[in-house]
Amino acid sequence: MARSAIEWTESTWNPVTGCNKVSPGCQHCYAETMARRLQAMGQPNYQQGFKLTLHPAMLERPLAWRSPQIVFVNSMSDLFHEDVPLAFIERVFDVMRRAEWHTFQVLTKRAERLEELAPSLPWPHNVWMGVSVEREDYSFRIGHLRRAPAAVRFLSLEPLLGPLPRLDLRCIDWVIVGGESGPRARRMEEAWAADIQDQCRRAGIPFFFKQWGGRNKKAAGRILAGRTWDEVPPRPTPRLGKAPVTLPRSAGKVSPRERAKTRPGVILRP
Repeated sequence: MARSAIEWTESTWNPVTGCNKVSPGCQHCYAETMARRLQAMGQPNYQQGFKLTLHPAMLERPLAWRSPQIVFVNSMSDLFHEDVPLAFIERVFDVMRRAEWHTFQVLTKRAERLEELAPSLPWPHNVWMGVSVEREDYSFRIGHLRRAPAAVRFLSLEPLLGPLPRLDLRCIDWVIVGGESGPRARRMEEAWAADIQDQCRRAGIPFFFKQWGGRNKKAAGRILAGRTWDEVPPRPTPRLGKAPVTLPRSAGKVSPRERAKTRPGVILRP
C-alpha cells in the first residue's frame, strides 16, 4: 500500500492517474508536479506523465491489504473525470464494496458527473464521497454531492481561495479546510477558516483543519484559534449506515451511450 502524508487519510490507491484543470483550485496542482517527477524517475504507472491513464492492474490492490485502512482513492486523478468510462468506475466501486474492512474516501471536482452516475453505482457503507470547493462560485458542487447516497458526504475546502460565508451544510457530514502550499501558494486568510469552523460548530459537523500552507507548510503549522482541529465523522457500519437519498427517476439517468462508449484519448495500461 502507499502510505500517505495527507493529514486526513492513511493510504492512497490510484487505479487512475492523470487529470486536467477545471477550476482555479487546480492552478498549482500537486499531483501534476508529482506525476512529472515520477515520470522522470521511470515509475511505470507514470510513463505518460499526467495524461489520464487507467490502471486495471491496480484495481484489486486493496483486497490484499489485510489491515484496515482509511484509503484516499485517486489522489493522483479524479475518478469522475469525463474520460473515465462508467464501466471502470463500476469496477472501482465493486472493489471498495468487497474490501469492506477499509474506509474509502473519494474526492471529485466533477460534481455534475458524480450526480449523473450516482444512481448507477453501488454505495456501500465504507465509501465516503466528497467534493472540492475552493471559492464561493464553486459551491454549486455541494448540491450535486447531496444527490449521491454515500454513507458519509464531505467537503474539501482546499486550497481555500476566498471566504465561504454561506455554506449550505445540509446532509454534509465532514468539512476539511486547508491553505495552498508550494512556492506559488496563494494566501488563505485566517478569517475565512475561522468562519467556516464556526459554521461547522453551529451545524454540529466535524471540522478538520489540514494546514495553513504557504511556501513552508510545516513551518506554518496547523494551529487555528489556538488549537489543532482533527475532528472526523464516525465510520458507518452496514447496520448503522445512512439511508440512501431518494433520487427522482429522471435524476442522474445514464444513457446507453455513456455506459458503452470507449472514450478516445484514454490510455489503458494492462
